Amino acid sequence: MEDDILPLLGHNIHGDGNDSSENDTEGEESGTEPMEQGQGEGHEGEGHVADGEGQADGDEGQVEVAPAVEAHAGQEEERPRSGRFRLWRRYRRPERQPPRPEDINFDSSLPGTHSYLGNDLEEVRGRTVHEDDSLHTLPILTLPGVVLVPGQMLPLHLFHPSTVSMMRRIVHDGDKTFGLVTSSYAADRLQPTLATLGTTAEVLYMKDELDDGSGIRTMRVKAMGRQRFQIQETQRRTDGISMAKVRILPERYLPEALEGARPPSHTKFCRCPTLWDSETSEVYDNYGMPEAVTRQTQRKMKREVGRHSCAYLTWWPPWVYRLYDPDLLMHKVRSELQSWNRTLTADKMPKDPVEFSYWVLGNLPISDEMRLRILRKDSAVQRLRSELNILQKCTVLQCKDCEHHIADKKDVFVMAAEGPMAAYVNPGGYVHETLTVYRARGLHHVGRPETENSWFPGYAWTIINCHQCGSHLGWRFNAVKKNLQPSKFWGLTRASIVPGLDLEEGQTAWEPMV
Repeated sequence: MEDDILPLLGHNIHGDGNDSSENDTEGEESGTEPMEQGQGEGHEGEGHVADGEGQADGDEGQVEVAPAVEAHAGQEEERPRSGRFRLWRRYRRPERQPPRPEDINFDSSLPGTHSYLGNDLEEVRGRTVHEDDSLHTLPILTLPGVVLVPGQMLPLHLFHPSTVSMMRRIVHDGDKTFGLVTSSYAADRLQPTLATLGTTAEVLYMKDELDDGSGIRTMRVKAMGRQRFQIQETQRRTDGISMAKVRILPERYLPEALEGARPPSHTKFCRCPTLWDSETSEVYDNYGMPEAVTRQTQRKMKREVGRHSCAYLTWWPPWVYRLYDPDLLMHKVRSELQSWNRTLTADKMPKDPVEFSYWVLGNLPISDEMRLRILRKDSAVQRLRSELNILQKCTVLQCKDCEHHIADKKDVFVMAAEGPMAAYVNPGGYVHETLTVYRARGLHHVGRPETENSWFPGYAWTIINCHQCGSHLGWRFNAVKKNLQPSKFWGLTRASIVPGLDLEEGQTAWEPMV
């Protein structure tokens, strides 16, 4: 009986139980994942299902064998001419639900410490802030695929002698600041193209080491993005260090659009509820912004009293002013982010519009070109409008090379206090901005799980590639402790994924909002 059913269950019925094979494929569109190899050993009716609807995480599903198999058990019926038997599942495994904040017991503050760099980093004292529109000459560090945003932490592991020498000089003799610029390679050029927009980075912690055996000096650094700059001219010194003359880009703070149009009589209808006690009630306008008005006034007025009601005294209706209200834009962006996943709570987001616009930009899984176009805007209102447009149009996350569907936007969740995306550096010195998702599909593993140099303490990492084109997409993280939640998740590197945007008819590429 067993020998006759073996062809039905596939070649992996006597597998070795290894889950890190290069041919393993993550869950398909149904959200399920493949069965562990060897799970069906010695059990009739279990095995690896090639269509991606296999069991995972120890779930038990009921498999029904075709009637031809049951008849064959009596040695009376003939096999079909094709020589194949069909298997199907009587019940589909339910789709995995997104994690809730109360379900995650991992300490989200650990990834931000970058403990894999070691605990012996020395703090660098002294801070430098450059004046707006001022010109400075800064040493430039070029990192392909990394666009630093103000307020973003940047870990570095430096090996090149000229880069280490540059960093030592700015820490001990300079103002602890250098410029970070991304670069890209074009098909018709042998040399990389340097971006004209960059961000100053201030060194916060560093550790300078000298290998006694090889005599090679290395440095581990943690820096913070500070101010945007525009490159005016560049030059390379004889020691190999790149220098650039840059102009610090200012941040434009726009006044409230209706500040001069709001009459004093309007303010008496918008008072704090605590001052009016039971005589007041909190109401919301059509866009969810709270306003406090008296019940008596609310009954008398035909139109709601809101922060934009005085727009009727101007040439433009209220909806025009709502498009450029920073508080309302922040409210909409928060709501959109929280609709992706419940782990994106408001207490983890900055309150200031400028800081919030940079925080959202640093957590969006967009290409370098799109990030640079938004970073070039000098107003938080314009950045928030562009980011809101991307959030509303983004539907899925795709492989950058083959546009294969990897994850949905609702699969994004927060594992670090900095947000769903943060920058990490591997032992080879390569910096990866990594987005965490709790579910992914169309991937296969390379190698076995490793716990050394893990960016998330308590988790083992495994390299994952795109199942369709073979491009490197990130890592799968599995908990090494029994009670650690989530038990597994995926980290997708921003340089290898692009958002699938629902563009309007006739639009071939995304354009920033103005």
